[in-house]
Amino acid sequence: MTVTVLIPAHNEEALLPATLSALLAQSHQPDRVIVVADNCTDSTVAIARAHEVEVFESVGNTEKKAGALNQILKQLLPLQRDNDVIMVLDADTRLDDGFLAAAVDRLTDDRALMAIGGLFYGEEGFGLLGQLQRNEYIRYSRQIRHRRGHVFVLTGTASLFRPAALRAVAENRSVTIPGKLEDVYDTAALTEDNELTIALRSLGALIISPARCTVVTELMPDLRTLWAQRLRWQRGALENLGANTLTPPTFRYWAQQLGIGYSVIALSSFMFLLLLTALSVDAMVVFPFWLGVGSLFIVERVVSVWREGWRGRLLAATLFPELLFDMFLDAVYVKGILDITFGRQARWGNGDGLTATTPGRRSHAR
Repeated sequence: MTVTVLIPAHNEEALLPATLSALLAQSHQPDRVIVVADNCTDSTVAIARAHEVEVFESVGNTEKKAGALNQILKQLLPLQRDNDVIMVLDADTRLDDGFLAAAVDRLTDDRALMAIGGLFYGEEGFGLLGQLQRNEYIRYSRQIRHRRGHVFVLTGTASLFRPAALRAVAENRSVTIPGKLEDVYDTAALTEDNELTIALRSLGALIISPARCTVVTELMPDLRTLWAQRLRWQRGALENLGANTLTPPTFRYWAQQLGIGYSVIALSSFMFLLLLTALSVDAMVVFPFWLGVGSLFIVERVVSVWREGWRGRLLAATLFPELLFDMFLDAVYVKGILDITFGRQARWGNGDGLTATTPGRRSHAR
């Protein structure tokens, strides 16, 4: 089994060195590392060569990350054996030391597995907003561990694929799944990792995210960039579903989106009634039963982020900052639905970089 790592990068000179250092320090060394430089105008290519890895520069690509990866995969896939592995790693992601070793062991032990994704944790910094995102991500990872690695979405930060699975996707584009024939990634999708996951599941592929495959990924530094990132994720997920016919694999994704819609109604109603009550009564009345229920809810919030340390636990215990963060995500969900309903043009979001991929679906992380 050979491991070939593709790192799509557009002007990633600031983050690429840490990504390459973590990759080259793996206990299981990759056989090839290729930085896929797409329309770079900074020193991304020079940094890659200084780390003595291969560089592939896209030619005439106007389709961002998906287009750049399609170009390299068309050259690479015919040379891959079925037992080999292709990994796609974001240029802003740092692998934990044993990531590749754990992934290769799992693929060796289970030949039915077609793809493996990573469990992601947020980088340090960015104050309260950063901690809110870290708490969100650690809850998602905890949930996936409890589900023994079964995921709805392969994270765009770091995922491994068997060549046979990617070849099957390319061969079925425009036949049974959306996209252009012979393209692995659908260039029309806003969230290419989500779309590729749906394509793989539609073809019957088994995918997981093992607990030992962990990565540290980029966080959004402010509300504006966070809004753009999450809007792209949410709208991309809805558009990907709309492009596919209703099948048993896509039914689960539709059920997930309906679940998000229910949570939006439930949380907004709760906050509205809470505010209405506070404005309507002269004195608050304490009901021991509901106080106990609320206390259990707070305990669950704290326990679910226990691994994040005292900052994460303290934030969870205060409760309302996280509820307000959830309401922010609810607003993103509603905005995505309205944009699709009224036919508003989708924006790429989060800048022009190629690495603004989907770590995980927001409904899982709540």
